[in-house]
Amino acid sequence: MNGPGAGPANPGDHHGEHELVDHDTLHITVGGYVTGFVLSVILTAIPFWLVMGKVFASSTVTTFVILAFAIVQIYVHMVFFLHMTSKAEGGWTWMSLIFTLVLVVITLSGSLWVMYHLKTNMMAPSPEQMRNMP
Repeated sequence: MNGPGAGPANPGDHHGEHELVDHDTLHITVGGYVTGFVLSVILTAIPFWLVMGKVFASSTVTTFVILAFAIVQIYVHMVFFLHMTSKAEGGWTWMSLIFTLVLVVITLSGSLWVMYHLKTNMMAPSPEQMRNMP
């Protein structure tokens, strides 16, 4: 028998508390870590094989393929090990990541652009150019 004031609709009833659990919480399992680990090993072994086996004739193609695998591996690490999903913290972790990536791309591309133009505009003249100067 329940005491006075204890019922399903009363706050004193603790039997229904499990229904208030947020279902968007992360479910961290060993299987998730194992899946992430296996994917990480595969995403490391394939580029290693590409380089050691000299699969592509062009080193530029090999570089871009390895870069693509690196981007996929970064994503695997963020999802399986850092647990960054669109549901985590209301999606703000992804928004902050995108903002950070935009800033990094702007900074790196701007730095490379400035350094390239500094090299082009500030290079000392070659000996041949010095001979042709008035």
